[in-house]
Amino acid sequence: MESIWLKEVSFQKRSALHQNERADVVIIGAGITGLLTAYFLKEKGIQAVVLEADCICGGQTKGTTAKITSQHNLIYDRLIRCYGEEMARYYARMNEWAIGEYERIVKGKSIDCDFDRCSANLYSCVEKEVLQKEAEAAKRLGIAARFKTECELPFMVKGVLEFQNQARFHPLKFLKEIAKGLTVYEETPVEKVEHHGMGNNKVVTKNGTVTAGKVIFACHFPFVNLPGYYFARMYQERSYAIAFENAMCPSGCYLGIDQEGYSFRTEGNLLILGGGSHRTGENSQGGKYDKIRKKARELFPGCKEVASWSAQDCITLDHIPYIGAFDRKSQDWFVATGFGKWGMTSAMVSAKVLPEVVDGKEIPEADIFSPQRKISALAMKELAVNTGITAANFTKQLVSVNRIKSYTENDKVFEVSIRCPHLGCKLSWNPDERTWECPCHGSRFDYRGRLLDNPAQIGIER
Repeated sequence: MESIWLKEVSFQKRSALHQNERADVVIIGAGITGLLTAYFLKEKGIQAVVLEADCICGGQTKGTTAKITSQHNLIYDRLIRCYGEEMARYYARMNEWAIGEYERIVKGKSIDCDFDRCSANLYSCVEKEVLQKEAEAAKRLGIAARFKTECELPFMVKGVLEFQNQARFHPLKFLKEIAKGLTVYEETPVEKVEHHGMGNNKVVTKNGTVTAGKVIFACHFPFVNLPGYYFARMYQERSYAIAFENAMCPSGCYLGIDQEGYSFRTEGNLLILGGGSHRTGENSQGGKYDKIRKKARELFPGCKEVASWSAQDCITLDHIPYIGAFDRKSQDWFVATGFGKWGMTSAMVSAKVLPEVVDGKEIPEADIFSPQRKISALAMKELAVNTGITAANFTKQLVSVNRIKSYTENDKVFEVSIRCPHLGCKLSWNPDERTWECPCHGSRFDYRGRLLDNPAQIGIER
């Protein structure tokens, strides 16, 4: 299973790191966040080396639906209540800026990446009041938003919240141009990061060490447990998408806020239909792709499937990204993580914020994204839930009688330990993707035991 983005774009192969190097900044991760940040650092004359465990855009970036939007589900009314109107306006302003910045770069560099301005819409088939409330909050913060009761989708809705002048694009076509001229080492997983005093950091890999003044963790989920405690401050979710021919291609992008809501997004002559979100490690029954296929046949008889894929998203306690200093005492470690399902604008916001803070400048608008921001009531509630889930899975591992599981593929039996090497939680099987997944922190492994997603750094025992 691979996304439609991978069917059309391949990146020039980069070599692995095989020597010791020095750099102003080391960026861990060559997805959209790492590449954009390196691009902006280069514009400021700051030398950055990007280290990638796999290949360029081989992680979460290839699984996106590539909506460039400030519409991040139902967030603005909550932001105003939890953090005040000024901070909420910062969030809205930065994400609206990100949309325009993509367009500026695309036009300035003449990048052919299917960039297209369009509306972004939330819809509900059962309620409208919450959408009306969110529309008013968004308008207060300066976003061109409006509530409607009709839309182009082929079924009845109770309400629609439309954000005007948003965008979509082909992310890998865009990033192929951005990556040119950047120093990227592929197949170079980072083993550890050592701090040896102010401005002296060593990023250690198997075949070489990069010494740098600053380190940026753009690797989706930070693998360093202490400091930062990100493993306790985030969890991960999976979602699924299928591209269809001979289906409706709406002019706008749509996301359902109901429990069984779906995502609709056009790419050329294809419809990308998404859904099936669940906490990583909680899909033991499977059937997520089949639900999407069933919905597509119901809405668009005669449609044809051309690609299917999945994505994984880090969710913070208050659903706002962590972008900034790694922890309170850190002055030369930085992080960008917890983008939820809104990685495109969050990556661009990170690429604006991180080069400035690395350069020692202050950005008041970045306060809402600070990993050290105050803990809201929602965040406290999420922390309690996550702590409970983690404790329950630790207990399952401790009392488990059978800690070895097997999977048969082409008459070969693969036996693996179902203990996550990150912090020891019990892994769960996802039949839709034939993967072992950690319900605590979201690490994933294929049926052979090979590592697919962090924060784990090694595969599971075979």
